[in-house]
Amino acid sequence: MANLILGTAAEGKLSQIPLSNDTISDRIECMSKDILAQVVADLISSPAKFSLQLDETTDVSNLSQLAVFVRYVKDDMIKEEFLFCKPLTTTTKAADVKKLVDDFFRDNNLSWDMVSAVCTDGAPVMLGRKSGFGALVKADAPHIIVTHCILHRHALATKTLPPKMAEVLKIVVECVNYVRNSALRHRIFSELCKEMGSEFEVLLYHSNVRWLSRGQVLNRVFAMRVELAQFLQEHQHCHADCFKDSEFILILAYMADIFAALNHLNQQMQGGGVNIMEAEENLKAFQKKLPLWKRRAENNNFANFPLLDDCVSKIEDVCGLGDISVPMELKQTIATHLDELVKSLDGYFPTRASYPAWVRQPFTFAIETADVNDEYLDEIIELQQSQVQQQLFRTTTLSTFWCQQMEKYPVIAKKALDFFVPFVTTYLCEQSFSRMLDIKTKKRNRLCCENDMRLALSKVKPRISELVSQRQQQKSH
Repeated sequence: MANLILGTAAEGKLSQIPLSNDTISDRIECMSKDILAQVVADLISSPAKFSLQLDETTDVSNLSQLAVFVRYVKDDMIKEEFLFCKPLTTTTKAADVKKLVDDFFRDNNLSWDMVSAVCTDGAPVMLGRKSGFGALVKADAPHIIVTHCILHRHALATKTLPPKMAEVLKIVVECVNYVRNSALRHRIFSELCKEMGSEFEVLLYHSNVRWLSRGQVLNRVFAMRVELAQFLQEHQHCHADCFKDSEFILILAYMADIFAALNHLNQQMQGGGVNIMEAEENLKAFQKKLPLWKRRAENNNFANFPLLDDCVSKIEDVCGLGDISVPMELKQTIATHLDELVKSLDGYFPTRASYPAWVRQPFTFAIETADVNDEYLDEIIELQQSQVQQQLFRTTTLSTFWCQQMEKYPVIAKKALDFFVPFVTTYLCEQSFSRMLDIKTKKRNRLCCENDMRLALSKVKPRISELVSQRQQQKSH
């Protein structure tokens, strides 16, 4: 191919490149070590303490893998990086997880004194009060804040449903599985959707494990309810009549709406760079909306639930149900669910002390009327008088602004960064496990995937020029 396109000379040069399995593996390992060395150097030289996020999963070879990400300050910015992914070869107890992290720290000249916070999922091995990983960490370093992933808590808080809604969800899942579990039925249903000009042709599976699954499934089923009703009727399914029942349709519409709102909240807290202040502000705003939505629903105002409102406002529903109104019993069920949601969110996200006002609004903060530690006052006053810093505050993000104050105002900058450096979710770990499925497959189930994952996930680039200069060219291999 090279000869045909580029000529004989180019073919000769390309043929000199070593491409054996061992050589490629060696190159990957060298680049991975170089990336790790850069990240470790950044952690050691960071002006503020770094935070960790870690989670554990089981790969295709039934081997437990522990993934760890780090967030730290470098070049006046907060950065997030893949730290390591190592197997737990025997048991997966908290002591095993702690030992794995301890060994990594020792090998790379790091210590728990350099860590400010750790975020994990809610498994007992991680958050057990007496012998969990968090307890073991705090025994060695009491200053470290151990937190439970906010997305995981959000998913747990929204699980409970009133009996009627739980029954509707159960029926929806059974109908979806009936269509999806048979390749023939799935094809027939897709063809029916095409013939009816449906916007969608495929139903989505429901999974209790996936955070956004419930809302996506309910929205898709509601959008395809006419096609699904006809398909179930033609196949004489036991739940075919449910999609002709007005109460069932109204509950389905409400559930699709409320879980769409919960999914939107979940997505606001996903991704990189999310800090505890932003996440809790989004949560508080949502919690304050729920009582308002309840009052509106009790007064027949369903504007906050667009699918339900659409069903109620239409003179005749597309399923031929005639004039639909929300019965009093269903309004009470909706009110009960919203009340339970408020209580559940309050339980998983208890009200905590508000953050220092000077962190959020350093230039409009009134020193005279606030209780601020004396050690911060002098630097806050100096900062407030700086026109340059005021301009910077208006043109950059809050976290970047405080990173850039480390040199001139180190005391207040370090305190402010305590709210921006800690992770609030294990989202990056969950995302890395998806990448692991692509890297470590059934046909490559003996692969030690840490080096490959570091190259796939790290934002730090290997220093290719330096690596090449350290090696002697071997044309014969």
